[in-house]
Amino acid sequence: MKKTYYLFNPGRLSRKDNTLKFTPVDENGVEGSPRYIPVEGVSDFFCFGSLDANSALYNFLGKAGIAVHFFDYYEHYTGSFAPKEYLLAGKMQIEQTKRYIDKKKRLEIAKKFVAGAAFNMIKTLRYYINRDKDLTPVQEMIEQYTLLIDGASAIDELMGIEGNIRQAYYSAFDGIISSGFQMENRSKRPPQNEINALISFGNMLCYTLCLGQIYHTQLNPTISFLHEPGYRRYSLALDIAEIFKPILVDRLIFRMLNKKEIQAKDFDHQVNSCLLKESGRKTFVKAWDERINETFKHTVLKRHISYKHLVKLECYKLTKHILGMEEYKPFKARW
Repeated sequence: MKKTYYLFNPGRLSRKDNTLKFTPVDENGVEGSPRYIPVEGVSDFFCFGSLDANSALYNFLGKAGIAVHFFDYYEHYTGSFAPKEYLLAGKMQIEQTKRYIDKKKRLEIAKKFVAGAAFNMIKTLRYYINRDKDLTPVQEMIEQYTLLIDGASAIDELMGIEGNIRQAYYSAFDGIISSGFQMENRSKRPPQNEINALISFGNMLCYTLCLGQIYHTQLNPTISFLHEPGYRRYSLALDIAEIFKPILVDRLIFRMLNKKEIQAKDFDHQVNSCLLKESGRKTFVKAWDERINETFKHTVLKRHISYKHLVKLECYKLTKHILGMEEYKPFKARW
């Protein structure tokens, strides 16, 4: 089974026959012990440190179908090297574009993303309400906003409803987290405190996961429905990530903070910003990788699948909707 590799240290990636060789390099240019990685077992690389590689290496990665995702010092996603889009099909491209151009059809899909995300937020809140957390007023507020989704007549109006839902949802975080950390308001670029740092980092991982799974389908990641397509981002990944952030990112944050798996020492406080230290990133990434590879019994397929595969299935469902084969219904957590 192929796996994702996370490269935190700066270093050099090169080819050694049919094996990948990663040599870490410290700030003084001193090389460490190399690590050899069989190319057959690699799904993709996440690079949080500077990576030295040449075009021959990227040609090799491209032929092997291995993507490389890059992040800057502030943990922002900056871009990806993606192998040739061998699954893209002309018919799919045309139909996806037509769905975007048709305002009614675009809005129809966008509403499903917001409704699916809201449902999964409420499901997460109910988990803690059942454990004696006083979050019922927040749940009821989100349910009231959710009733407005069907009546939205434009994307801007729908985005406003989505923003109100998420603002209400974030107001519950301080009531869920019992380890002394306070979220206050949502802040990003840069995040202002520990909880916001975790949200930004986790959301970025979720976005990249969705982008990676979109690549394995016929969908074009630059043509989106809820978020406005941009020149420099794969906005469809942002759409799909909305559905999975409450169950993959937020639940993981709550668990890790409440169980003190991540502590104050794992954060780097600077002027007007708070970021995860390398120790915090490694701890979170390890838990994230375990989470997305965790399996559960799918109620429709009647078999066990991983959350990572669940995201790919979501992309397939959207593909069928765009091609007119089957109505798209967003994933809704049942636990």
